[in-house]
Amino acid sequence: MSKGILNLIILSLLSEDTMYQDISIEDALNKMAELPVVDLRSPGEFREATIPGALNIPLLDNVERAIVGTVYKHEGPEKARYMAMELLSPKLPAFVYSFKEVALEKKIVIFCWRGGERSHFAASILDLMGFKVFRITGGFKAYRKHVLQFFDREILPYRAVALHGLTGVGKTDVLLELKSWGFNVLDLEGLARHRGSVFGKIGQLPSPGQKMFESLIESEFRLVQINSYFLVECESKRIGKLIIPSAVFNTMGKGINILLYANVKSRTERIKRDYLTGKDGNLTALKAAIERLAKYIGNRKVTELTDLLGSGKISSVIEFLLLNYYDPLYKYPSGPSDDYFLSVNTENLGMAVKEIACFIEELSL
Repeated sequence: MSKGILNLIILSLLSEDTMYQDISIEDALNKMAELPVVDLRSPGEFREATIPGALNIPLLDNVERAIVGTVYKHEGPEKARYMAMELLSPKLPAFVYSFKEVALEKKIVIFCWRGGERSHFAASILDLMGFKVFRITGGFKAYRKHVLQFFDREILPYRAVALHGLTGVGKTDVLLELKSWGFNVLDLEGLARHRGSVFGKIGQLPSPGQKMFESLIESEFRLVQINSYFLVECESKRIGKLIIPSAVFNTMGKGINILLYANVKSRTERIKRDYLTGKDGNLTALKAAIERLAKYIGNRKVTELTDLLGSGKISSVIEFLLLNYYDPLYKYPSGPSDDYFLSVNTENLGMAVKEIACFIEELSL
């Protein structure tokens, strides 16, 4: 198809009535279980934050969006539309084919930044090509408002069961196992892609931005019934550079507290399993992290520990850091304590998970 014909189609689509359906963000989120949702915004916008689970089929790439935005600012909306049309025409067939690959029985939910011209154009084209299109009213801006409203309260209408314990007792292991059993779990460190502490980013993918972190948390709670229990690891307000929303943090603080404990050998082995990955066992990253502890343990001790790492005595390094840095920092009991609703030994992870599962099921009765 020639560029001129495509231009005429685009111009006509921008002016004629179409059959796509506008839906609210709440209806769109309900449809996500059955229909694919597509973010039409540029890859850069998508990377910053999107609706969790959405796919990205951008109408304009990062450079094209910047060009159109500049024209809009200096020459007005009409000139910007024509510029967008010129940029879109050559790649329109590929754009439509991308939807054929992801749409379920040609049904699709789409959105742009605020439900404006990008989503109107895409919905019009897709409608013409036989798709049943649902367009989110207000676009991503409406979703962001939905997330902010969700967190705009003192506490959430759910009941937290918070896991406490010293570094290496297996809090994340317990959470993930319970999640596989069907329990409601909020794995904040997993969502943040950060394990906490100065070693938290070792072996992890890049963390999401704050907006996306909040979106991921909100999406997890959509799976939890009001007043139901959810399991979470006790965290400080900040995980790396990300901040836990106050409503979530306050709900955790009012939860039922469970203490996990294990001996130093078991904790050391867990930490080795989690951190010594990658081609060099993450030794370079571990050394850099230890060097950042100089103001807490002293330069001499940093040198000793990095020398031990170099000589392969990794267990000795981990055990020293546990006993002399992390344990005094967090001050959790190393054994059962009456200060908690339940104390669980995690040296046998399977038995620990069963014990916690029974405890939660009794709470829910």
